[in-house]
Amino acid sequence: MTTASPDALISEGLAALKAREPARAAAALRAAADAGGERMPWPALAQAELALGNHAAAEAALDRQLALTPRDVGALLAKGQLRQRARDDRAAVSFYTTALAQAAVTGIPRGMESMAAAAQAFMGKAQGLFLQHLDAVMAGGLSPAMEEALGLLKGTREIDLQQPSLFYYPGLPQRRFYDPAGFTWTKAVLDLLPAMQAELATVMAEEAADTFAPYVTALEDRPAPNNPLLGDPSWGAFFFWKDGAPVAANAARCPVTMAALAHAPMPMIPGRAPNALWSRLRPGTHIAPHTGMLNTRLICHVPIRTAPACTLRVGSETRTWEPSVPLIFDDSMEHEARNAGPETRTVLLFEIWRPEVPEEDRVAIARLLEGIAGYDGTAA
Repeated sequence: MTTASPDALISEGLAALKAREPARAAAALRAAADAGGERMPWPALAQAELALGNHAAAEAALDRQLALTPRDVGALLAKGQLRQRARDDRAAVSFYTTALAQAAVTGIPRGMESMAAAAQAFMGKAQGLFLQHLDAVMAGGLSPAMEEALGLLKGTREIDLQQPSLFYYPGLPQRRFYDPAGFTWTKAVLDLLPAMQAELATVMAEEAADTFAPYVTALEDRPAPNNPLLGDPSWGAFFFWKDGAPVAANAARCPVTMAALAHAPMPMIPGRAPNALWSRLRPGTHIAPHTGMLNTRLICHVPIRTAPACTLRVGSETRTWEPSVPLIFDDSMEHEARNAGPETRTVLLFEIWRPEVPEEDRVAIARLLEGIAGYDGTAA
């Protein structure tokens, strides 16, 4: 009796599988494997075994294939499916993740699109269950730092980094918002809040014309900024300090606000800083995501007139303006503001030195920025 060669057995097995005869296909392919066929189609054997309900044998065949080609998308998907059936969800997710990552590079094998879609759906469900598990394990009593770390692990938060457009000072902590209680001067400013609110009301009532200018403007002899709010008073400004100099007329009308600003450690840099203003955001206005020029300062918002549905996002954290609660944040991180409500929001906006920057470096930074502002295109 002549024994069939491994190649003949493989051909027979593949033909039987195509004819939907899994028992005959499995028998031939098992014999080919025992005979040591060099081009053994392990996925085909796995398919035949799976059709017969032999899950362990099917998985063993897939393992042989993955030992030869670890990034075989079809084998990875099938292996994940078997691990899913065995209720080993973590292993299933691991195989599915690897399969879909490889498929993003080499594509999904023809005929396996539905398997890939099912894998994607299962991964989403499994991830949801995993997050619920983490929430239950870590429920209650977490510090803000641990809350953020947990959010990073869960993918609900992002690692936010300073990305100033002009000057980066190294070594500063990556903090989006600062606690106002950590700044001794905030109490003196808030003590003057009722009087500052009265000044805003008076200014708004004194003139029929709008006293707020558009915040985004074009400078003479410079290209206009690519900003949808260019020239739009929906984001309005009423300056008290601008580019390092007081705006005399506005300062005279609002002495209490100027007194409040005197309590804050604003940088004094001729031609550059401070800048301090009432910043107004009308209903429906969106300040698009952007970053500031420096990471050596913080921006302070003292709410003069709060409004519902107004938000400030800094990095992956979003806050609202609440009465008597300053928002102090690092504007060198991407941030945006939105007024989705029916009322106008107005804050007193000003900049302060970042507390971690030592005094000697503040002096050096001021000299640098003054030099940048004063450069006229000729050598010193």
